[in-house]
Amino acid sequence: MYVCLCKGVSDHAIRRAVEEGARSWRDVREQTGCATQCGKCACVGKTIARDAIARQTTPDYDLAYAV
Repeated sequence: MYVCLCKGVSDHAIRRAVEEGARSWRDVREQTGCATQCGKCACVGKTIARDAIARQTTPDYDLAYAV
């Protein structure tokens, strides 16, 4: 779905920016251009970015095992 109509940024583009190394909303904005024109998409874009960042940084406890 399109998040930012002004710049044509989709939710997939935001998630891709996080996968490619963006670690903050500021990084996502700089990479995608989302919320840099009218700003109406900032809340939705920030939510998607924060969720994607949280998924990237969540530790995988299932991978741990006792030795």
